Amino acid sequence: MGTVTRGTTNPNRLRRMDRWIVATHGAELRRAADPVAVDLGYGAAPWTAVELLHRLRAVAPHARVVGVEIDPARVAAAEPYARAGLVFRHGGFEVPVSPAPSLIRAANVLRQYDEEEVATVWRRLCARLAPASEGSRGGLLVEGTCDEIGRRHVWVALGPEGPRTVTLATRLGSLDRPSDLAERLPKALIHRNVPGEPVHAFLRDFDRAWAAAAPYASYGARQRWMRAVRDLTADWPVTDGPARWRQGEVTVRWEALAPRE
Repeated sequence: MGTVTRGTTNPNRLRRMDRWIVATHGAELRRAADPVAVDLGYGAAPWTAVELLHRLRAVAPHARVVGVEIDPARVAAAEPYARAGLVFRHGGFEVPVSPAPSLIRAANVLRQYDEEEVATVWRRLCARLAPASEGSRGGLLVEGTCDEIGRRHVWVALGPEGPRTVTLATRLGSLDRPSDLAERLPKALIHRNVPGEPVHAFLRDFDRAWAAAAPYASYGARQRWMRAVRDLTADWPVTDGPARWRQGEVTVRWEALAPRE
């Protein structure tokens, strides 16, 4: 269920997304009896699935990864890379995996779809996540877009109940201003970066905070970013703190950036 993507992929491309997943969802994976993660639409080569297994097992040693691709030829090409804890399956948005996954990572998958299709895909994927229970928020869907070598990345995190947050992550040394990340907004937001939409206002305010933090540039781009994000918290519901900001990240509640009807 779905459409074959271009399949473009590179080793280490999803490192920023994976680093965030490990930091924010690692405890949920450790608590799960059988933590299954899905690399949905891994592309023409299985590098990202192999890397996901390695990174998740650093915090959840029993984690398993299933690479899911809608192109049977890509599944066949990935088979030599299968190992304990890593398998590859033919499929799409129906996510043919059991038990219900604790994590679905869908990077650069929805970019080719129309904006009006995104909500339907999100609902379908969220319905496949492990449900919330006492002591658990349930599984996590991470859907977003990055550049070819992973320097700039924006993603939406969703639980069984729907969207939760939006995260912007970047290699700070490559950044002229925060709105440079606009070209990597996920499909749900990229066409909404226009006056009158919340995401446009957020990026405008972020650029202003970045400009105001220019004196901190003498201490490095990291200190300038951290000061700009700290100033943003006065008007925007930033959900993380300095430990994540130091990584070139900032996470905001979905409701603050969600498109207007």
